[in-house]
Amino acid sequence: MAATATLSSKFQISIPKPVRDAQHWQAGQEFVFIPKGKGVLVMPLPELDELAGIASGADPSACRDREDRF
Repeated sequence: MAATATLSSKFQISIPKPVRDAQHWQAGQEFVFIPKGKGVLVMPLPELDELAGIASGADPSACRDREDRF
């Protein structure tokens, strides 16, 4: 899906309707902007209930402790 948008003088971009519909994005939803080379990755912020259990089964034995920080 190729869609374009123009940056306004107020530095705003309207997300094209086909993109909003395909991603099920709604007005008022919050997004994070992640720089990637010469572009930016735009992703919706997850709700807290969507994060529940995300780390279940993770092995914490390889995690660093704070002793190796300055």
